[in-house]
Amino acid sequence: MSPIIFVTGNANKLKEVREILSEGNHPIDIDSKSLDIDEIQGTTQEVAKAKCRRATELINGPCITEDTALCFEALKGLPGPYIKYFLAEVGHEGLNNMLAGFPTRDAWALCTFAYSAGPGSEPILFEGRTDGTIVPARGPPNFGWDPVFEPKGTGLTYAEMSSEQKNKLSHRYKALEKLRVFLQSQQ
Repeated sequence: MSPIIFVTGNANKLKEVREILSEGNHPIDIDSKSLDIDEIQGTTQEVAKAKCRRATELINGPCITEDTALCFEALKGLPGPYIKYFLAEVGHEGLNNMLAGFPTRDAWALCTFAYSAGPGSEPILFEGRTDGTIVPARGPPNFGWDPVFEPKGTGLTYAEMSSEQKNKLSHRYKALEKLRVFLQSQQ
């Protein structure tokens, strides 16, 4: 199978995707391309499909795209797919402060990969979810909101985990496992 283009400009996401998809008997080869694609407003699924449709048009071929959401139970799923913008504006402390006064700090991380065979082909979605809690930042602050998300039952934030540990339980891993099965069935 030819390498699949993963449309991302995020080196950390690319590293995780390559690590996860290179496992097993039939590793999937990933190339990347950074494209500036406007994101629509909508649900995580609507955002993912629109982004993938546009990416296939720009590269004129098959690709995968990824969207990550961090959803706060107290805020009925917000900030959701807009977490990147919230984090840029308020930082880790601000994310915690958003939950001040609410009875729960429960949250879930949602990853949605979209695959399209090319222009005109409807994207197929693969989702993974990890439940957890929003906590004061712990661990290195070098990958988005990882320092404030503690998956249930781990006692560690994503930022405190080794990449091997994170890659076995993360929302991204769960979505990529579904994508891997699909792509390998196409070979």
